[in-house]
Amino acid sequence: MIIKVIGEGCKDCDKLYENVTEAVNELNLDAKVEKVEDLIEIVKLGVMTSPSVMVDGKLVVSGNVASVKNLVKILKKEM
Repeated sequence: MIIKVIGEGCKDCDKLYENVTEAVNELNLDAKVEKVEDLIEIVKLGVMTSPSVMVDGKLVVSGNVASVKNLVKILKKEM
């Protein structure tokens, strides 16, 4: 599983990255968590709002800082 946290390095983006990492650890997932902060890469991914989260190329969070609890639910669906 490849999880991308997408945003230009703002405070909300950093918090979402922390929440994603915590959710991955809570679920004991074998996942690679990446930060995508380069504007050109963000555009290539087709993401228009940040912060966002992609799981294996599928946008699952857009424009908000999802809680750890919500991320656990989302990641369980994507497993």
